[in-house]
Amino acid sequence: MPKSSKAKSKMKSGSKPASAPQGKADGEILTRIANALERLAPKANTATDFDAADAFIWQPQGARLAPVPRVNRVEMALLKGIDRVRDTLMENTERFAKGLPANNALLWGARGMGKSSLVKASHAAVNASIARGNLKLVEIHREDIESLPDLMALVRPAPYRFIVFCDDLSFDAEDTSYKSLKAVLEGGIEGRPENVILYATSNRRHLMSRDMMENERSTAINPGETVEEKVSLSDRFGLWLGFHRCSQDEYLAMVDGYVTHFRVPMQGDALRAEALEWATTRGSRSGRVAWQYVQDLAGRLGVKLA
Repeated sequence: MPKSSKAKSKMKSGSKPASAPQGKADGEILTRIANALERLAPKANTATDFDAADAFIWQPQGARLAPVPRVNRVEMALLKGIDRVRDTLMENTERFAKGLPANNALLWGARGMGKSSLVKASHAAVNASIARGNLKLVEIHREDIESLPDLMALVRPAPYRFIVFCDDLSFDAEDTSYKSLKAVLEGGIEGRPENVILYATSNRRHLMSRDMMENERSTAINPGETVEEKVSLSDRFGLWLGFHRCSQDEYLAMVDGYVTHFRVPMQGDALRAEALEWATTRGSRSGRVAWQYVQDLAGRLGVKLA
């Protein structure tokens, strides 16, 4: 055989062993890439165990409901000065729990007057007396409103009834997520599931600030239509429940209710004087201020608020 042929033969025979380690390395790289992508991919949804709790928090990342073992709530009997709205929301919730027609509700008004507390207390009371554990409370955070259709798809087939609750709901000028809420409340093809009702709280009557409304009117080509689109969101709540600042007597009744319930050893003129001084230093009277005063009082007297 000529020398050149022998050389070529050696080169060919030598090239095969060199390619094997390279191929093995490429395979290891692809395996690592595949494993990394698998770790980054969202986990597959698992069936929600609705029997795990009476309340859940919606987590859009992963489209799951996280159970809440113990809800931070106030007993209905301790909510003072809101008798009318309390009765209205309770009646609406009871009808919904029974499978009867009921309205979505917007609780709006003064800060600290028990809007979110009333929602949670109503759920607990109706769930214990009528629903027998079949009424679930699902909290969705304001920033997750755009994922509301995904939440509706998750709970629609479930054999339970759901209060979807959004606390402190409002929208800013550049925010368009309100459109997802409008479609769910009314107007979408599917509409609101029969087993779902929406309760929201807000300090704003129309879920948008007065400055924002005035700005929309002054800058829009057709101011009426621009403002109307966002104001119409609050119109889709069948119940508008207003919460107003409480009087001095109502504030003192709130304080007295807490003190009596938790057996805090102070009453009479001393309690009244301290409670009023506390409200004066805060610049307002509300259920929240009353509770903050009672917490301070109980702490000074060594009483646990269990």
